[in-house]
Amino acid sequence: MVKAMNVESFNLDHTKVAAPYIRLAGTTKGANGDVIYKYDLRLKQPNKGHMDMPALHSLEHLMAELIRNHHDTVVDFSPMGCQTGFYLTILNDDNYDALLETVEKTLEDVLKAEEVPACNEIQCGWAASHSLEGAKELAKELLDHKDEWNKVFAE
Repeated sequence: MVKAMNVESFNLDHTKVAAPYIRLAGTTKGANGDVIYKYDLRLKQPNKGHMDMPALHSLEHLMAELIRNHHDTVVDFSPMGCQTGFYLTILNDDNYDALLETVEKTLEDVLKAEEVPACNEIQCGWAASHSLEGAKELAKELLDHKDEWNKVFAE
């Protein structure tokens, strides 16, 4: 028996999921009624594959910048340490289908990008570790499987 943990993703059985997918990982309610929705945007199958760091890093920069062109209440877009996906947090919007459309539009923007935003020593903590081409490959891979995004668990 695995001990219950405080972190939601540590309680997820990573052997049962089937990436790629986008799932609601949790909600947090604020004292004034605001709700933060945390999504697990998983690209790679846990413990079977992972994203190359320069590609992951560039996709993070691109998505974090471009997703805000399609959604007004994005709080954060950040990578998982395991390099299999990202966390996307949204404020006061629980419309899952609209979120999927937002992610799709953003990934399409990534495919059109000509540079990685903030890819310099002033704006990035490891500017030498980027790959625009790698980010585009990840975006295409995820878009190619968009019909599977709502299927979290293997059958």
